[in-house]
Amino acid sequence: TSSTSNYTTLIFDIGDVLFSWSPQTKTSISPETLREFLSSPTWIDYERGRITQAECYAGVGAEFSVDPTEVGRAFQDARNSLQSNEELISVIRHLKARSDGMLHVFAMSNISAPDYEFLRTKPVDWSLFDGIFTSAGVGERKPNLGFYKAVISSTGADPSRTIFVDDKMENVLSARSLGMHGIVFDDRRKVVRALYNLLGDPVERGRQYLTVNAKKLLSVTDNGTFLRENFSQLLILEATDNRGLVDLTDTHRTWNFFQGKPLLTTEEFPFDLDTTSLGLTVTSSPEDVAHSVMDDMLDYIDDDGIIQTYFDHRRPRFDPVVCVNALTLFYSYGRGHQLDRTLHWIREVLLHRAYLDGTRYYATPECFLYFLGRLLEISNDIYLAAYIKPLLIERIQERIGADGDALALSMRLRLCAYLGLRNDVDLRTLLPLQCEDGGWEIGWIYKYGSSGIRIGNRGLTTSLAVKAIQEMQQRFPSPPSSPSAVPAVPLVKQAYTTAQSPPERFFKLQRKSDTPTTPTGSIAATPSASIRQDL
Repeated sequence: TSSTSNYTTLIFDIGDVLFSWSPQTKTSISPETLREFLSSPTWIDYERGRITQAECYAGVGAEFSVDPTEVGRAFQDARNSLQSNEELISVIRHLKARSDGMLHVFAMSNISAPDYEFLRTKPVDWSLFDGIFTSAGVGERKPNLGFYKAVISSTGADPSRTIFVDDKMENVLSARSLGMHGIVFDDRRKVVRALYNLLGDPVERGRQYLTVNAKKLLSVTDNGTFLRENFSQLLILEATDNRGLVDLTDTHRTWNFFQGKPLLTTEEFPFDLDTTSLGLTVTSSPEDVAHSVMDDMLDYIDDDGIIQTYFDHRRPRFDPVVCVNALTLFYSYGRGHQLDRTLHWIREVLLHRAYLDGTRYYATPECFLYFLGRLLEISNDIYLAAYIKPLLIERIQERIGADGDALALSMRLRLCAYLGLRNDVDLRTLLPLQCEDGGWEIGWIYKYGSSGIRIGNRGLTTSLAVKAIQEMQQRFPSPPSSPSAVPAVPLVKQAYTTAQSPPERFFKLQRKSDTPTTPTGSIAATPSASIRQDL
């Protein structure tokens, strides 16, 4: 079960949360003046049950130089304008119904006895509430702590397992100061989303989103164009191990990024080494085909020894992430030594943080770091790990807590889990980014090299987010001792033990070569002088 579904109590404010009302009346009293009445000492006494309605209207009239009868008429109009927030009430009903009796719902309102009596005549499903607490009944008002303590005492609620929703910041602050999870009701959609995220299991909801949208998990550009492409589909397949979720172009050898007609680029779009490397490591390909493709790839290495992006000599482009993905293919078949100079350059990119603004084709620093982690995990090569892993640990630690979209956070978390680094900071940021439908917000992964138009895929972000949460929970089952202090704690000893694999393979490799962990022809067998020096 997710650690975020531990809440057992919901407490809602009534006015401006469960009910809306209008201060616009048919009287001479302006909406501004009416609101001023509500914060006057006389009204506060009235809400605490200390004076009668007649005394209140007379006191307010005297204080603001208004006829008490006019005050009474204005408040009658305001009461008549009360409208229940049916959408929010139906969300609460749904959350309560699916909790198997574990969730208790209360209302807590600053309201006078006569106004509450009138409110109860409204056609609302009042049975939804396990209790309603009014300031008049308790003799205390929000934000005074006494009101909250009386409710906690009467309900037996555990503040650390209670969610409190109110439209006033100071009321939420008091609730938080007593240990509750406070939500300011400033945007209905945002609050509903927060409730689903706090009370639901993120993994279960994420999986549900993927299932409902199976085969329709399309990519989209930042200008709203939908794309059918293979790369994100392969990554979703790798993260979920569920072929039924994705729509892939069947290929016998090399892969193209696009499925069908290329969009927003040249009519003829060449097959590329990046998608091909991913395709051959994620899907089961005959070994002779993979070797034959790698033989072809070796024709696309420039004078610096760096492998290129396209199977097209007229497009000489290179990108560190593409290099990493090609290295992953070569290492998975025991041929990593053939891309020695590419590997050296990749380490220089890592060492000098050349990736910090993304790369030609990849939008974020996390893309480079994530695919490097994937290379280490799939290759399972101790010499490669010794060459890259300590530096990768340093570099990912530098990114913890940095700004990032849901995809960047998911990539960061998966890499931290693989490297044995606890990262509660980014996990806390990722969880609230889950949407009402269970999927995560889009995150940008790649971009068109020439125009810079970014491409993202909610299915990809969701599948990596689900995996990231699972892996963090498996690797670090106990929550941090103090929720307020959430440092990213590196398990340095564990992280540096390159020979020890994590409990589960994070990047699932379908096609494994028959070669041993350090095959002949890998760095292990033929370390170049410069690698020996670096080691």
